[in-house]
Amino acid sequence: MTSLLTLATTSMRAANAFGFVAHRSFPGSVKQYSSGPFRNTMMMKAKAGQAEVVLVGCGAPNRGMGWYHAVQMLEGRCPSASLDFVVEPWFLGAGATGPGGDDFAKWQKEASAKYGTQFFSSLKDLPKPQQPRLALISGRTADNPHLLEESIATGCTAIYLEKPGAPTVAELDSMAKQAKAANVPVLMGYNKNVCKYVTKTREFAATVPGSQTTFVSNNAYANTPESLGECFERNAEGMLKNMAIHELALLVSFYDVTVENIAAVIADKEFSSCQTLPGPSGKMFTDFDKIKFTIQTKTGTSVSVQADRCGGTDSYAYVSSPDGKKELFRYYMPDEEDKVKVKELTAKYPTAMPYFFTQDPDYVTVKERVAKMCATGAPAEGIATIDIAVNTLRVAEYLTPVLQEQLSKVAS
Repeated sequence: MTSLLTLATTSMRAANAFGFVAHRSFPGSVKQYSSGPFRNTMMMKAKAGQAEVVLVGCGAPNRGMGWYHAVQMLEGRCPSASLDFVVEPWFLGAGATGPGGDDFAKWQKEASAKYGTQFFSSLKDLPKPQQPRLALISGRTADNPHLLEESIATGCTAIYLEKPGAPTVAELDSMAKQAKAANVPVLMGYNKNVCKYVTKTREFAATVPGSQTTFVSNNAYANTPESLGECFERNAEGMLKNMAIHELALLVSFYDVTVENIAAVIADKEFSSCQTLPGPSGKMFTDFDKIKFTIQTKTGTSVSVQADRCGGTDSYAYVSSPDGKKELFRYYMPDEEDKVKVKELTAKYPTAMPYFFTQDPDYVTVKERVAKMCATGAPAEGIATIDIAVNTLRVAEYLTPVLQEQLSKVAS
């Protein structure tokens, strides 16, 4: 069966063929100045060959994925990306005086002074683009539909959308159609599609016909009701639409997994756990704190996923013999080479989320390829498109009740 992977290369070529990608001419860079207390004359402006990046949804320093995207771009690690604007509705609005507000204000002041980055509470307040504009949307999943619409309205010619893209399949599908109608390509932050450990595992598995591959994802939350409750509320879309969505994207991209092609779903009931816990707001949230399952497809593929909120900092994949009794290959993220960088970053940002560092080089790769595509039209090799994201979210919505039902039978 032909792989369902519609990578950015194919997407861009098709888009060009049908006129879906707009290449605009932009005037030379001009100075723009922030208003208010962070006004600065040393403005960071995109140059020719760079995308003018708008980070939409920064989040709290050391905790928000958007913040770490900002750090990588401000440090110059993505040469084609110039982080000129940050749009942060929460901490520049109702959340300014709440938890994390002071930390954000301090970081905002530092970024404005050192890099000239301009901060806004709304996309509608942005100035007109001076170079091809890329929106990197990394806010709350529930906000993404209107953030994408506003990004297009403010002149963005490409969009980097963090997973899972939208709360529901219907919303994400509508976003895809809206972007196509506006000639704006949307690429996804599925960084594991370009990870070293995924590539090496797939290459090895191809040498052993009938072998079984398992992708393992871990986070380092404390195994307490308080820690998991906060996690459940902050990621209210659920584990399969959040933490494990990267692994589901791999299954859709490389293993012919679609809702229509799923023959069986088998939960590992001894490993898996689903809990209902109160979040910081006092509301109750039900989610998996750990899950392991195998999908068998109608076309003969079998592949497994394991995810654990409290499993540590490493992700890895392993290949088993066809009968499943012997492990033949295992590759970690980070590997020994990357652990040196992890150690450096941990020392530099000791209070940041540990998973930022284990996936650090892959975040850079995805952003650089998308930014270069936006700036120059070069194909974003290997980056998942919004069409892949729609199919991935469909699989997540299908699996969640199926797995919950299998685990509930054990509990009862």
